Amino acid sequence: MKRIFMLMGLCALLCHTSCKPKEEKKEEATKFLVTGPLKMDTTVTNHYVCQIRSIRNIELRAQEKGYLENIYVDEGQFVKKGQLLFKIMPKIYEAELQKAQAEVNAAEIEVQNTQPLAEKNIVSKNELAMAQAKLGKAKAELELAKVHLEFTNIRAPFDGLVDRLHLKLGSLVEEGELLTSLSDNSQMWVYFNVSEPEYLDFQAQAKTKGKLAVNLLMANNEVFKHPGVVETIESEFNNETGNIAFRATFPNQEGLLRHGETGNILLKEQFKDALIIPQKATLEIMDKKYVYIVDKNNVVKLTPITIGAEMPDLYVIKEGIAENDKILLEGIRKVKNNDKIAFDFEEPQSVITHLKLPTE
Repeated sequence: MKRIFMLMGLCALLCHTSCKPKEEKKEEATKFLVTGPLKMDTTVTNHYVCQIRSIRNIELRAQEKGYLENIYVDEGQFVKKGQLLFKIMPKIYEAELQKAQAEVNAAEIEVQNTQPLAEKNIVSKNELAMAQAKLGKAKAELELAKVHLEFTNIRAPFDGLVDRLHLKLGSLVEEGELLTSLSDNSQMWVYFNVSEPEYLDFQAQAKTKGKLAVNLLMANNEVFKHPGVVETIESEFNNETGNIAFRATFPNQEGLLRHGETGNILLKEQFKDALIIPQKATLEIMDKKYVYIVDKNNVVKLTPITIGAEMPDLYVIKEGIAENDKILLEGIRKVKNNDKIAFDFEEPQSVITHLKLPTE
């Protein structure tokens, strides 16, 4: 009997010692990592998809019908204002000009012959007036013929770059037919859309800071070296998107930017005493962001928050949490509202330094 009691005691001891580590492991597994928001000044760079346009971009079309006799430029060539670009065969219009000049000469002779006769009352004053009117009409037709002849020469209306040539040498050109386009790229207009809240913030800043400076991120992820300035805002919001278009002007002395390019406008927004939390501490429910706040009794409370700005791995919080709140950092999918938890607290600065934070 004594041996039986000894064996039972030994088994109980073994059972106690083997179960204790499992309980400790279970207790360790239920611990969560908690942190708080970091309060600091920061600058957030917002990205807006943009379209780049020449300050002037026009179509050059034929104003007269005829054969394309000469092309004096090539695609992509820079031309000066007044430079001859195309010539439409002018033979017909030269003949019309000669005819109009001859009619002017004849009308002048008629006036010269009629005037002395009218002074001597041989012919009526009305006959002289009719001859003078005929001369005036002939001169007007002469000027019109000169214009038509000049229209056979297509010249650059301003300095710019020639686009694609749509017709080949010798082509029959119809009146109004597109020959090419011309772009003035000395400055570029860059259009981007902002939301209504951002528009209101911009208008508030403009009253104190004046025109807003922006940068341009090009398609190769390089920042264009010249900053631009927001100069114009469209008059109406788009009812479908709720956005309004801004126009920034960029200098383009080197000609790097071309009409039709795309990129991203970089707009810096400064936050003073901002509350910053890691994005991984949030969850999304029905298009709204939430965090679990840990109260003084270690109970988690699901709390809605409003995002003021977004950075890589981080959110700037506009509303929803206070500086001294504790928020659940890891395990947010493993708890439910009003659960009581055990946790380890990590300082916000330590958490944030392992994430991406702008240095400006």
